[in-house]
Amino acid sequence: MSNTKRNLRLSGLEPFVVNDASLFVNVGERTNVTGSKAFARMILNSQFDEALSVARQQVENGAQIIDINMDEAMLDSKAAMVRFLNLIASEPDISRVPLMIDSSKWEVIEAGLQCVQGKPVVNSISLKEGEEAFIDHAKKIMRYGAAAVVMAFDEDGQADTFQRKIDICKRSYDVLTQKIGFAPDDIIFDPNIFAVATGIEEHNNYAVDFIEATRWIKQNLPFALVSGGVSNVSFSFRGNEPVREAIHTVFLYHAVAAGMDMGIVNAGQLGVYANLDPLLRERVEDVILNRREDSTDRLLEIADQFKGDGIKKEENLVWREQDVNARLTHALVNGITAFIDTDTEEARLNATRPIEVIEGPLMDGMNVVGDLFGAGKMFLPQVVKSARVMKQAVAHLIPFIEEEKAARKAAGFKDAESSQAKMVIATVKGDVHDIGKNIVTVVMQCNNYDVENMGVMVPCAKILQTAKDVNADVVGLSGLITPSLEEMAYVASEMQRDDYFRERQIPLLIGGATTSRVHTAVKIAPNYDGPVVWVADASRSVTVLQQLMSPNTREAFLAEHNAEYERVRRQHANKKGQVMISPEAARANKFTTDWTHYTPPAPKNLGKHIIEDMDLATLTHYIDWGPFFQVWDLAGPYPAILDDEIVGVEARHVFSDAKDMLKRIVDERWLTAKGAFGLYPAHTVDDDTIVLFEDEAKTTELLRWNPGRQLNEKPVIEGKRNPNQSLADYVAPANTQPDYVGMFAVTAGLDMEDRLERMDAEFDDYSSIMFKALADRLVEAFAEYLHEKIRKDDWAYAADEQLTAVEMIKEKYRGIRPAPGYPACPKHEVKTDLFRVLDAEKIGMSLTESLAMWPASSVSGFYFSHPESHYFNVGGSAW
Repeated sequence: MSNTKRNLRLSGLEPFVVNDASLFVNVGERTNVTGSKAFARMILNSQFDEALSVARQQVENGAQIIDINMDEAMLDSKAAMVRFLNLIASEPDISRVPLMIDSSKWEVIEAGLQCVQGKPVVNSISLKEGEEAFIDHAKKIMRYGAAAVVMAFDEDGQADTFQRKIDICKRSYDVLTQKIGFAPDDIIFDPNIFAVATGIEEHNNYAVDFIEATRWIKQNLPFALVSGGVSNVSFSFRGNEPVREAIHTVFLYHAVAAGMDMGIVNAGQLGVYANLDPLLRERVEDVILNRREDSTDRLLEIADQFKGDGIKKEENLVWREQDVNARLTHALVNGITAFIDTDTEEARLNATRPIEVIEGPLMDGMNVVGDLFGAGKMFLPQVVKSARVMKQAVAHLIPFIEEEKAARKAAGFKDAESSQAKMVIATVKGDVHDIGKNIVTVVMQCNNYDVENMGVMVPCAKILQTAKDVNADVVGLSGLITPSLEEMAYVASEMQRDDYFRERQIPLLIGGATTSRVHTAVKIAPNYDGPVVWVADASRSVTVLQQLMSPNTREAFLAEHNAEYERVRRQHANKKGQVMISPEAARANKFTTDWTHYTPPAPKNLGKHIIEDMDLATLTHYIDWGPFFQVWDLAGPYPAILDDEIVGVEARHVFSDAKDMLKRIVDERWLTAKGAFGLYPAHTVDDDTIVLFEDEAKTTELLRWNPGRQLNEKPVIEGKRNPNQSLADYVAPANTQPDYVGMFAVTAGLDMEDRLERMDAEFDDYSSIMFKALADRLVEAFAEYLHEKIRKDDWAYAADEQLTAVEMIKEKYRGIRPAPGYPACPKHEVKTDLFRVLDAEKIGMSLTESLAMWPASSVSGFYFSHPESHYFNVGGSAW
């Protein structure tokens, strides 16, 4: 067999390659009726739109593959699988990632394979029914162009020992590759993870058996991958989450080192292996590696000490007894500022020059942080806290460095230029969002990059001139709104026109919520001959830059990268996934209401209304905390994330910090929140256009708006074709019934700048990012509060509504509040008229030239009351 490097290549609408540069691959499992009671209930009740939101949330939370399972006794699993996969295919924000078709019934798997797009994974096949059935299923998987999870299971049952695991995997591999020519890089072995520390002697070597089987597979079965269900290993310690997390951390530390590639757990959000309490780590490692006969008893002896917050109840200051370099590293990894000035000064006194403290022990410590984060063994909040420690240490040294620099200059010395790679990063013109960009800045600085963060709304000319002035090695662009995509393409074209960038082949990195690999490959990269790379998140930016900056890896990285982008462009040009229809045909298939039998509710309070000073304490009760954890790259639904086996401890830490700061924001009035809303008579014309009027007489037109309509051919489900939807379908046509539409604009971002400047002056990135994230949560809470007020009081079409906060977050209410720039109304232009009608400038809100809202923590949109109104994706206007 050829030793040429082969990688597992999967795809949804976008390609996904698992290679040596990949971190541990997260498989989302919440769209699994056997693993999620909530999802099972949705499917059993035919609430497929809500079920789609579960899939969408997994993608938004960072799942790289989604596992779909419909094995439920009271369900027609085959029909449910087909229906759900067809619905996913029409949702590009979900179907962009590969799918894992999971079932114990082959007919369900095959039905799924017949309707899924891209290259999926089958979960699973095995030898448990003998070679004939195994080969038959594998051949069909090949025919459908999928990869497969292969269980270590044969006619005699599951493999529980090392020898059984490797024997079954070797036999499976040989059958697949030699008898039917199955691609080895499409094989993902699951050698079975079982619980350890159960008190049963036969179980003591289960973790070792898995780890060693993984190592053997990677060494002896070329190109095959390894997966597993990690939470099984700690089953015997249910109820003690800190100890379970320690078990997972230690287990994955050894399993990933042995070659484990993926699993139903996000290894990038585990505790830090080196950061575990030394006693706990030793006892857990004894159990995982089966180093002592009494390992289980010894772990049980200390387990209760670590309940609650996962650390010993007494503060452990043993690290203060180490030498100063080790103390600095410990402080950086653990985000401890208490002793940093004292330790930095001691290191300065030990050094010949103050700069040596930065170049030596401080950078050594940050390299440890960067390595741990890049290897998926530290959380983002921990990295940001590390940066705060680093900046405080550097701030202590700067006066000494400046003093020495002046003395050396006076003496005629010439200091060499720094050898750090330099990066200029900016949010492009017209866009005001910067939380993600600031996190990337922190992560890059932790990896020894010299980063010039230019802020928000930066014009192209200023970005390029700054890059020249600082002799930047890399340019990074960020943006959140769709107009930013066009600005990024413009920056790329200007770099092409400028000999400075084109001749030096300076890389251009692209990032932000609206960006994607497809858009970057198709719309941005063709404008510039140099490297143009889309970066999904902060940890990937480090890997990308390391490969781009190293002469040893740059050529190979760019060759693979350029080939991948060329494939993406070809696939985009030739894609056949959606059949587009004419606008006339789409209107003919619109959603219809019998307006003769439905009477739209009339508002109690027509016209425009202003909220000058919204009570922040009231808004805290409406906060949806789920997106807050996403800011910190902590994946999982709230509040379950606080008790998550993997991220729970760190989630509780960052949540506690958030609650403390939120109390100060409210008590000390760090922010001012204002809003405006209006309820107006409205009707539709020409099927797709909504017109709003000043009063019931409809003599003065306020706003005319075409929100767009879906133009993709819709599937037929249960004998009926799904409609091609538009928001206009929920408003009564002219000359039928009187109807109404509302609009709103709210902000919680006023009076932020001075406090942010103080945080920046104190080198406190952690507090700065926290403050912005909480302002975003408060303005979303404001929008939620105001929508409830509209429904119950001002429009009063749901005056008797009694919903909990959780039910409101899940949108159990009647009506919707779509926002311009989002899937149901993707065009931003209507915001100009919305702001004009509401006089938004009077409450401190404005629009940039690219129609981003300022302050950044602002929300605007429309209100629809129709009982069947819901959110959907118009498509065609954003990537």
